[in-house]
Amino acid sequence: MAIELVREYFKGFGMENKIQEYEASSATVELAAIALNVEPARIAKTLSFKFDEGCILIVAAGDTKIDNAKFKSIFKVKAKMLSPDEVLEQVGHAVGGVCPFGIPAHINVYLDESLKRFETIFPACGSSNSAIELTCEELFSVAKAVEWVDVCKGWTN
Repeated sequence: MAIELVREYFKGFGMENKIQEYEASSATVELAAIALNVEPARIAKTLSFKFDEGCILIVAAGDTKIDNAKFKSIFKVKAKMLSPDEVLEQVGHAVGGVCPFGIPAHINVYLDESLKRFETIFPACGSSNSAIELTCEELFSVAKAVEWVDVCKGWTN
């Protein structure tokens, strides 16, 4: 199960006990916000995009949408999301629990600037009923992010 892989991954950071599991589903931004009792914007959603022969992950605030022009300007390709089957196959997590933790080493992770508005955010942990509360600095470190990018719209800083 992907959450066990993520729990094992977090052991390397001494953070495995910070993972929270819920009775209710946290598979969407709205459901996660209800389960965690936080505003939807603080849910750090992980989006999977086709890139070269594989994919990249972008972690963004829950109230954002990808800005296609910004995405293309930075990555030099059109933003095309993976299908649910492709996400599971390439990333190793099913939609609803996709996260940047415990993923294949060749997948690059980028964090969107929209997250920096918050002291802490809540990314999923490999299942549709889990999350972890992290600062932006912790997320950058444990996700082994490549860099911060500005590829989203729908929010203001």
